[in-house]
Amino acid sequence: MRRKHVPAEQLYIHFVTFSCYKRRQVLRFDQANRVVLSCLNRSLQFFRGDCLGFVLMPDHVHLLVWFPEKNQLADFLHDWKQQSSHFIKRQVNKHKWSFFKQVPPDDPIWQKRYYSFEIYDPDKVEEKLAYMHQNPVRAGLSDFPCDWKWSSARWYENGRSVGVPIRMPDF
Repeated sequence: MRRKHVPAEQLYIHFVTFSCYKRRQVLRFDQANRVVLSCLNRSLQFFRGDCLGFVLMPDHVHLLVWFPEKNQLADFLHDWKQQSSHFIKRQVNKHKWSFFKQVPPDDPIWQKRYYSFEIYDPDKVEEKLAYMHQNPVRAGLSDFPCDWKWSSARWYENGRSVGVPIRMPDF
């Protein structure tokens, strides 16, 4: 099968997935999710990125993001994961979450690697949004995508704030 030729200088949307270290369910805690979204906002501002959508699952994250410059994704993810890891660990130490009693203190919050899929057309963006917004439903965490608190589905369904500005860049 031939791949569509895309000029190297073209900017594109990244569909990103990354997991908690050892698939631990770190993101089952509301405070951890608040930290992740706060750090996402900060990293988006710093890298001038646009968030098209996201979902935070108990053990992994999906994100659709766009940057106005090439080669921003790795630095952006490093920054976001580093900041959120630091602040989640502060919350763990402050609140003494029992979940972490068996976790070595020097274990990371996130897996080092991530998976990125580059998107060049609006139809594929819609497909990935639907896929990630259905994730909590498929996992039995909610009955409807917009019921999941840690997702951009509420913004798309009802125009409600989701803690992160959602913006679709021009293709």
